[in-house]
Amino acid sequence: MIIICRILLAALIIIILWCLMLLPRRGQSGWDRLADARYAHRGLHDMGKGIPENSMTAFRRAVEKGFGAELDVHLMADGHLAVVHDSDLSRVCGRSAIIESLRAEDLKDYPLKGSNETIPLLPEVLALFENKAPLVIELKVEHGNAAALTDAVMALLRDWKGAYCIESFHPAALLHLKKRYPDVIRGQLSENFLRSSDAGTLTWPVRAILTLLLTSFVTRPDFIAYNYIDRSCPSLRLMKRLYGVHEVGWTIRSKEILERLEQQGVMPIFEGFLP
Repeated sequence: MIIICRILLAALIIIILWCLMLLPRRGQSGWDRLADARYAHRGLHDMGKGIPENSMTAFRRAVEKGFGAELDVHLMADGHLAVVHDSDLSRVCGRSAIIESLRAEDLKDYPLKGSNETIPLLPEVLALFENKAPLVIELKVEHGNAAALTDAVMALLRDWKGAYCIESFHPAALLHLKKRYPDVIRGQLSENFLRSSDAGTLTWPVRAILTLLLTSFVTRPDFIAYNYIDRSCPSLRLMKRLYGVHEVGWTIRSKEILERLEQQGVMPIFEGFLP
């Protein structure tokens, strides 16, 4: 009987600690300006029509159709901010280079594959969306540049007139936002890293921590942007039930799934179709 009580007590302590580690921030103003929009993933791109992801044409199409957009930002060697998903440009440009090693003037030599467009800079994209549609901005942290990247993005957003939120897979970016820019709506990106092919060189303990959102008590995110395929994650479900944390779902590729998730209060990021 004593052993059973000890086991139950230990289990209770673990559950309490788990719940405490999932504590988000609650009640931050501004979410209502974001929640009613649908977000085109990397812009409203369509390679069948010669419109690459994260291109000015893709973003322009999103604005014209009344959608917000999700976009990715990297810090370049000269301090400029490039809107592109991959650090290695091989996939998107067909030519190997690391975006963090390039300068803005180099981008003319790296047209986006299948088009004559080049990788846009963040100020160009911001100008397109200002006073028109909201943005979900993902910070792509590389080589320990979380603070520098975050500061550079926030310097541009300081006087920008529009609704936006910031998200990142890297908890260090959220922690910097929490310390330096507490008024900004911030979100933790995640998925099931225990089975993801994108986990790279992450160790299994790190994969588990990121999958289960166990840095939340430190970074205190306003929302969780989770791969909708993996949204059965027990930590995400617990955060929603206990704390009412906002959920963003990515990347949705059918109208039926998008509408179903919206009915469940999920803010959608979509691609490959017109909702």
